[in-house]
Amino acid sequence: MNRLLIATNNKGKIIEFQDLLKYSGIEFVTPSQIGLELEVEEDGADYAENAGKKAIAFAQTSGLISLADDSGLEVEALGGAPGLYSARYSPKPGAKDKDRREFLLENLKDKLRPWKAHFHATIAIAKPSGEIEFAEGNCFGEIIPEERGTGGFGYDPIFLLTELGKTMAELEMDEKNRLSHRARGMMNAMPILRKFFG
Repeated sequence: MNRLLIATNNKGKIIEFQDLLKYSGIEFVTPSQIGLELEVEEDGADYAENAGKKAIAFAQTSGLISLADDSGLEVEALGGAPGLYSARYSPKPGAKDKDRREFLLENLKDKLRPWKAHFHATIAIAKPSGEIEFAEGNCFGEIIPEERGTGGFGYDPIFLLTELGKTMAELEMDEKNRLSHRARGMMNAMPILRKFFG
């Protein structure tokens, strides 16, 4: 029970969480490290429901305290889309990150700029007993029409942090992990982790 399971199979998220947790003093493992193969359908009505479903499923299957997140990009000009469906935002099956970025830009091309947007993350931390708590984080910026940077994943190359003049994909990992929605969510989640781990 003294280990935290990062309840995701998304390699990009695992890298970010590993970096965010490295100074926490908490030992953490990934599903592959403990031989756990588990897919949880993200069919909840909101971020918290999706994150909670994943955290509970991984915690009860592994017997470990588990941390899951659900996150999305919300664009004002699109009424908050893609939002909850950010990872599945494409007209075609089997789409990659680049396909989703292109689809988003196609849907924005007739809208007036700036295309204000924010990333949202809800983090769920669950015990195998079913006890669960949540934390949230947001990162505000805008969508730009050309990709910049090679870091990150998802919508990072077209999400501009307006005050810095850099996209999320142009940030160094330590910089991203101070400013991102997931980083802010993790900061808010640390008191929950300390409580759960005593």
